Amino acid sequence: MTKGQAKDAGSTQVAAGKDRVVIFDTTLRDGEQCPGATMTLDEKLQVADVLDAMGVDIIEAGFPIASNGDFEAVSLIAERVKNATVAGLARAGNKDIDRCAEAVRKARRPRIHTFISTSPVHMKWKLQMEPAQVYEMVVASVSRARNHVEDVEWSCEDGTRTEHDFLCRCVEAAIKAGATTINIPDTVGYTAPEEYGALFKMVRERVPNSDKAVFSVHCHDDLGMAVANSLAGISGGARQVECTVNGIGERAGNAALEEVVMALRTRGDIFPYDTGIDASMLTRASKLVSAVTSFPVQYNKAIVGRNAFAHESGIHQDGMLKHTQTYEIMTPESVGVSKTSLVMGKHSGRNAFRDKLKQLGYALADNQLEDAFVRFKELADRKKHVYDEDIEALVDEKLATAEDRIKVLSLLVIAGTMGPQVATLTLDMDGEHRTVQATGNGPVDATFNAIHALVPHEAQLELYQVHAVTEGTDAQAEVSVHLGVDGKSFSGRAAHPDTMVASAKAYLAALNKLAARQDRVHAHSAEEVA
Repeated sequence: MTKGQAKDAGSTQVAAGKDRVVIFDTTLRDGEQCPGATMTLDEKLQVADVLDAMGVDIIEAGFPIASNGDFEAVSLIAERVKNATVAGLARAGNKDIDRCAEAVRKARRPRIHTFISTSPVHMKWKLQMEPAQVYEMVVASVSRARNHVEDVEWSCEDGTRTEHDFLCRCVEAAIKAGATTINIPDTVGYTAPEEYGALFKMVRERVPNSDKAVFSVHCHDDLGMAVANSLAGISGGARQVECTVNGIGERAGNAALEEVVMALRTRGDIFPYDTGIDASMLTRASKLVSAVTSFPVQYNKAIVGRNAFAHESGIHQDGMLKHTQTYEIMTPESVGVSKTSLVMGKHSGRNAFRDKLKQLGYALADNQLEDAFVRFKELADRKKHVYDEDIEALVDEKLATAEDRIKVLSLLVIAGTMGPQVATLTLDMDGEHRTVQATGNGPVDATFNAIHALVPHEAQLELYQVHAVTEGTDAQAEVSVHLGVDGKSFSGRAAHPDTMVASAKAYLAALNKLAARQDRVHAHSAEEVA
């Protein structure tokens, strides 16, 4: 059976005797409901393309009746997606369901996902309906959806706080009316793993026609247990996981797709299930969603966080250098990260420092290494992060001289409410004085634009920070700048009573380090050729 045939048949079985767990991604629907995470149509299409290429089984593209924009997005994604099922969300009303059906009609595999609340608190205060009325709407909504498409999913909103007898009645009715997937969501992130797993076992045992539908988990992270609950639901018999890239979503977010996928893959001994996801695309998907939503991924985020494969502790670094499995339970390449990062800091040991110097092209004698290591530790006590160029400066006196190749001679900045702001900058570039005038969106932007005009480069500004060295309005401004290029970061710092002058000097300090590094790389290449 091919992957496409498995999807068409709604199968939960794949080769190698593993149960198939279907991945239902709702980044474009539930994820976008996260305050501030709204995406443009073009950005939604980009995300949908990556999800489809990654092997996501179902892409919930939006809530078609919510707005014309949402309807257009779902329609275009439905028409565009090549492999995945495309789902739209609909409440239990006729207008919602009909609008959703229209939006997904061009999909190769269309799905209508309809829902209604079933918990006592939701029925009383949100719906203001009696259980009997809700039950009737379950039957009516699923039946109407099934008249449009063959693939219908029904969700009991706030399922984990629903009375068990009523939940089982509604699930049985939904399946009888034509639902092919039954989702029991933990809408408010209230449940716990053991409880959630037991809930699925109970429903599947008590509902006589439960074998005719795929059960699904949809967990929110209000108590930090969304992924754990999702895995427990799978152990309880669910075979679809509803999740989002980076775990974005309402309130504390949803179960993170990348964490669910890698938990199943890494711990196949206790979770003998397969997803069919190309895990090497997880980091790419994470970065794309982070970029289009402007939601940064926390550094210590599992799987895709900046520090997920980074090690600073000397003990850990020593173990990693001897064998990667001492401190990594998966390879960085398996999730799309190029390599492990041994972060140099005050906790790093000699072995890691020696290895870093080797990577940078240095081969030091034992006494030179010891001297450099002592100075590195002193620097690490003063600096929060020690970058490659900081280490290069410790062992290469010429680098310090190279940093002075470009200097600020004068800077005049005109700022205020009558923009645009203007910066007139004069630099000493290897003894030659050059002047330029540039505008920008603010004085800092104008100053940096002027530098870029005189020193063209491809580096991206990763960090710009300003701190007052002392108290008072006459305090010096200490500016830190990080420039990134080709996966490497170059830092510069400067202090001056004028913030703009400090900013210009810090930016140039980083550029000088970048230029010095490039010169050394070119020289090294020339020596190899010779």
